[in-house]
Amino acid sequence: MIQLEGVRMWAFWRRVQYGTGYFLTLTSVILGVYFYFFYEAPTCFDTKMNGQELAVDCGGVCTRICAFTVRPPSVLWAKSFPANVGQFNAVGYVENSNELAGTPALRYTFTLTDDAGVITTKSGTTILPPDSTYPVFEGRIDTAGRTPTETILTIEPADLWLPYAYGRAQFRTSDLALTGADARPRLGARIENNELTAAQNIEVVATIFDARGNPLTASQTFIPSLDGRSSKDVTFTWPRPIAKTLRSCEVPTDVVVAIDLSGSMNNDGANPPEPVSSVLKAAEAFVGQLRSQDRVSVVTFATNARIDLPLTIDTTVAKSEIKSLVIDPKEERGSTNTGDALVKAQSELNSTRHNPDARSVVVLLTDGLATAPDEEPEAFAIEAATKLRTDDISVFTIGLGEAVNMDFLRQLATVPEQAYLAANTGTLANIYSSITDAICEDGAARIDVIPKTKNNFAPL
Repeated sequence: MIQLEGVRMWAFWRRVQYGTGYFLTLTSVILGVYFYFFYEAPTCFDTKMNGQELAVDCGGVCTRICAFTVRPPSVLWAKSFPANVGQFNAVGYVENSNELAGTPALRYTFTLTDDAGVITTKSGTTILPPDSTYPVFEGRIDTAGRTPTETILTIEPADLWLPYAYGRAQFRTSDLALTGADARPRLGARIENNELTAAQNIEVVATIFDARGNPLTASQTFIPSLDGRSSKDVTFTWPRPIAKTLRSCEVPTDVVVAIDLSGSMNNDGANPPEPVSSVLKAAEAFVGQLRSQDRVSVVTFATNARIDLPLTIDTTVAKSEIKSLVIDPKEERGSTNTGDALVKAQSELNSTRHNPDARSVVVLLTDGLATAPDEEPEAFAIEAATKLRTDDISVFTIGLGEAVNMDFLRQLATVPEQAYLAANTGTLANIYSSITDAICEDGAARIDVIPKTKNNFAPL
């Protein structure tokens, strides 16, 4: 009996073994067929949330960064600048505060408007590296002759966020040199690649700011390739003069000091004669405040105007010339030809002595009315001032005493705020000092030259 039970148990376990083997064999065959013909391993491109992903095809083992873990970039400002007739360049600054996440495809739209509404829109795609502020540039936007008063930059949520191999430290900018600001401006710069890896298709945007941080103009260029630990020189150009807008000490100034020496300038009598003596002293001090790179010319006017001193960089000579000026006795009964003074100033500022890298300025002082030439003397002067504006020459006017026509002097000035009334000679020093500040703001203008490249993003 016991032997029979043992045989039965042995037969049972043998069937179990056969069954288990059969099941395992069948399972292996089924799994093999499934894996061979039907199974797809999880990837970062299968539009499914699988594997060790944080979301569909992002995070975890995937190179792609999940958008919900990224702080959205923000637009700091946007502005347009004249590029050519009927065309404007637009630039905006976008901040990406993420330390590692950037996008190779940030979609944007510039909208240019004026008082009548939307002028035009321009859309595109740009690179946004991480952990800094980067420019977005769109050049030569056609405005059909309209001048935009507002520029709006909008950015769309990015679909693709990736790690960025190098930060802003990859590139270093040096040797900035702005030339031809009063003719055809050129900004030269040297771009250095600090990394061992070569960079390809580098976009470089230059933006010039005034001392208060206001953007004044921008330009763009490209570097096809820059080897590791190497540098290249790049050039940015503008088709129109920008010296007038660069009201900072970065740009030199050529100044014509125009002084009224008509007979009325010694009507206060005294010895030395007044107000001419105080006027000359104040003008001399003004010239002494100019910088070493500035040039100065002296023009005097009565019945006619003359260039007493052509443009010179030697302020000592200019101060000496002003100090030696006297009223010609023949002008005691002469006239005041304000317009001719502006004509002579324009001639000198357009001469070969003018520094093409400098802005052009006229500072004119008079104590009376324009009385020459005989027919419409004020109209003649206003026409001369209009021609100065055409040449981007900025005009400041100073009216001395109660007899001046300030409405007339405001028309001569480039803008009304550049016309000053000096009630007496005691206020001249402060007025000239204000003009000095207006010509050259405190502090240097800032020039941003920012490179960025697409090939620093980690490959998917």
